[in-house]
Amino acid sequence: MDGRYSMYLAVMSTKWIKLGESIADLHVGENGLREFEVGGKKICVAVTESQEVKACAATCPHASAPMAEGWLDAMGHIVCPRHRYRFCLDRGLNVSGEGFHLKRYMVDVREDGVYVNLGAKPSWL
Repeated sequence: MDGRYSMYLAVMSTKWIKLGESIADLHVGENGLREFEVGGKKICVAVTESQEVKACAATCPHASAPMAEGWLDAMGHIVCPRHRYRFCLDRGLNVSGEGFHLKRYMVDVREDGVYVNLGAKPSWL
C-alpha cells in the first residue's frame, strides 16, 4: 500500500468532533475568530467573509499569543495579535516571511453540523 494512502486512511479514520449545528452556531467574534476546546485541545476556528470555516492551533507558533484575539486580513490570512505575523489558513505557512508554520485541522461543514478532525492534515490534501 502506498505510504500516502496509509496516511490518508489514518487521518480519515480519526474521530470528527461536532463544533456546532451550523456556521452561525459557531458564534465567532466580529474578527471572524473564536477559540474552542475540543478533545482536550484548544483550537482557533475562523469563518471567512465567504463563509468558509477553517481551524488551526489556538496559539501562534512564534510567541504563543492567542490567535482568536487576532483578525483575518483582506487576503483571508489569520494575523497574530502580538507581533502581527500572518498565516495562510489553507497551508499554515507564515506569509509575512518569518518562517513559522501554524498547525491546521480539517473542517467539514455538513447538513447536520460543523465538524473538526484533530488528526494532522497531510500537506498533499
